[in-house]
Amino acid sequence: MSPVPDDTAPPRRDVWFDSGADRCHAWLYLPAGASSAAPVPVIVMAHGLGAVKALRLSAYADRFAAAGYACLVFDYRYFGDSEGEPRELLSIRSQRHDWRAAVTFARTLPEVDPNKVVVWGTSFAGGHVVATAARDSRIAAAIAQAPFLDGIASVRQLPVRETLALVASGAKDLLAHVRGREPVRIKAGARPGEVGLMSSTEDMHSLLALLAASGIDEADYHNDVPARVALTIPLARPGRAAGDVACPILFCVADRDNLAPAEATVRLASRAPRGEIERYDTGHFDIYLGEDFEAAITDQLAFLARHVPVAKDSRVR
Repeated sequence: MSPVPDDTAPPRRDVWFDSGADRCHAWLYLPAGASSAAPVPVIVMAHGLGAVKALRLSAYADRFAAAGYACLVFDYRYFGDSEGEPRELLSIRSQRHDWRAAVTFARTLPEVDPNKVVVWGTSFAGGHVVATAARDSRIAAAIAQAPFLDGIASVRQLPVRETLALVASGAKDLLAHVRGREPVRIKAGARPGEVGLMSSTEDMHSLLALLAASGIDEADYHNDVPARVALTIPLARPGRAAGDVACPILFCVADRDNLAPAEATVRLASRAPRGEIERYDTGHFDIYLGEDFEAAITDQLAFLARHVPVAKDSRVR
């Protein structure tokens, strides 16, 4: 499922950390020169709604590591290479716990400066980043790309018929869970006629482009989740915690985002005392690719250089 490794990319190794009763799998990138004698900042990273780290997060980690940062890129429990049953269970509470566990683990790495932990999240994980940074005053900086900050604003983008279908599927799955039965599943990214969390034709085309860019065949990608998450998304409003984020935080906002509407995102992001907002004329998935990716990663690297700089002797030469 993972793309063919790039021999020119910074090296990475597989690591595991405990979260709850299960273990999360992660890639650890260490830049040249990182050691217990010369620890470097670390960026803890995870993906969005129903996505896994193999879905192009390596493109970001490669660039960060080349700039001298360690990166811990993890899959949530129930997803990707991590443990947990049922598979693809999208639980906001569990994912927030995984974030805290990942940050705690990152601080134990001998090559890492425990006081220079940065949290980076995209899409649904952008909301997790806000919640994590608001709760943990030791976080040095945060980056939220195309962040999901307001469940109500996101749900309002859906046609009424699709909303009702999601609620009905969620209720059926919740009942199945109570009765100890197999989950009732819906698509994360849906084609016309399917019940899904992301259901526009534009979103599906963009998701397929992202899969192709990641070297992942659509047939190998687990694109369905237990439907009960549809009942929790409208209640999730992590952006309300933005005012409690004490560290510098960069919000990369996609102005044509129909999943995390830009207007609501900017309104909530503006509450962060040390927040910075960069806006891009792009859609939710387009920011991962091409010129939009280059624009976003350039701004993210500049933000990191300002707020969590790497010591000169730790940079890749």
